[in-house]
Amino acid sequence: MTDRADEIIKALRSGLDDLTALVRGFTADDLARRSGASEWDVSQVLSHLGSGAEIFLAAIDGAVEGTGTPEMDVIKGIWARWDAMSRSERAEHFVTANEALVRRFEELDRSAKDDLRIELWFPAPPVDVAGLAGMRLSEFAYHTWDIEVVSDPAATLTPQAVALLLDQAGGLIGFTGRAGGLDGQATLAVRVTSPERSFGLDVRDSVSLTDAPGTPDGVLTAPAEWWLRLIAGRHAPEHTPAEVSLESGTVTLDDLRRVFPGF
Repeated sequence: MTDRADEIIKALRSGLDDLTALVRGFTADDLARRSGASEWDVSQVLSHLGSGAEIFLAAIDGAVEGTGTPEMDVIKGIWARWDAMSRSERAEHFVTANEALVRRFEELDRSAKDDLRIELWFPAPPVDVAGLAGMRLSEFAYHTWDIEVVSDPAATLTPQAVALLLDQAGGLIGFTGRAGGLDGQATLAVRVTSPERSFGLDVRDSVSLTDAPGTPDGVLTAPAEWWLRLIAGRHAPEHTPAEVSLESGTVTLDDLRRVFPGF
């Protein structure tokens, strides 16, 4: 039976293969275009994904070999090396760095997937392979969208990633949500499709997911992939499909965009 770690690793492989095919066709002008991550051009997104792949790989190797997570000096050195690359070098090395990481995930045996605990390079408890792979899938899926939306304003997250990322959205909301973006407090019912889920969004002193409320202040209905893009700040009106609706007398979609300013 395939478990969550296996499913996430398969999604990472599929996402990498698709993005690699796109990147290999990029021209110098393509790499210089402003990405969906507004402060970065396309090559800088690839740099971020490439340096991140090296850091994730070092964390896995540290757990397997018992040497621990990479020190901050090592991480800063990785960032500096990628920052110094030309745009074309970033595109080239993005492929090799991410291929090495995904192959490392794929090569882990059943025992490692079940029992390995991996120290992170920031303050947080160690995670298992599924947890680490889920972190990487979130990062990879959103930044893939940042690249694809440059040429396709209607770009979406892949269905394979969406089904997996929905299950870990609560943790992301704790990081991205800004309760101060809403003038007041509200609890919304959220109904997403493809796949279908129903739950609550509570915006008070903090932002969190809840069980579906019985008497909500409004009802947000949206494709699941747009809901995920909303909480990650990839929600501009020009990238919002027509089927997104918010029935509320007090909260608007622009209010929710301020609650989730992005990263």
